[in-house]
Amino acid sequence: MRFNAGMGNALWDRLSVEVQAEVDRLVSAGRNVQAIAVMRERVGLPTPGLHECVDLVDQRFSVLRQGSANS
Repeated sequence: MRFNAGMGNALWDRLSVEVQAEVDRLVSAGRNVQAIAVMRERVGLPTPGLHECVDLVDQRFSVLRQGSANS
């Protein structure tokens, strides 16, 4: 399940819907390193930096945690 799809993150906006869902699934499972690898491998050029990916994983974790708290 995706929450806050329009979160205003340029990297998130570059990811396909399928990759966004996979990143959310990995982040929800605590597999942050794998989520970062998926983003870097599947976003296309230019490849995002590690810091940008870590920031996005942190944002997604917060969004997903908020969503599950509201359920």
